[in-house]
Amino acid sequence: QLKLVESGGGLVQHGGSLRLSCAASGFTLDDYAIGWFRQAPGKERAGVLCINRSGASSAYLDSVKGRFTISRDNAKNTVYLQMNSLKPEDSAVYFCARGASGWCGSGGSAYFDSWGQGTQVTVSS
Repeated sequence: QLKLVESGGGLVQHGGSLRLSCAASGFTLDDYAIGWFRQAPGKERAGVLCINRSGASSAYLDSVKGRFTISRDNAKNTVYLQMNSLKPEDSAVYFCARGASGWCGSGGSAYFDSWGQGTQVTVSS
């Protein structure tokens, strides 16, 4: 059974760091791109970063460039989102999702076919 499980969220102060994990099971992680998305209350879900099967990343949000990085460890079936210099506006539920192929799409959520349940990130000011 295909499954994605996020972890690592929590409460952090402005300027702090968190590392989110996305544990994949039920499919061969090596073959797929994985994206991170976030959704704040009252806002639409937005793509954050994506990593393709070759390990190259695509940023969907300009506001996270230079602060967030995405990486993958296929041996551990896990994709990570390292978030540094966090700001209150980064507060949201963060989701990981499997791309329809090994390559990252343009950032639209419709391209991603399986989703985790999300993990809450709250950044205090």
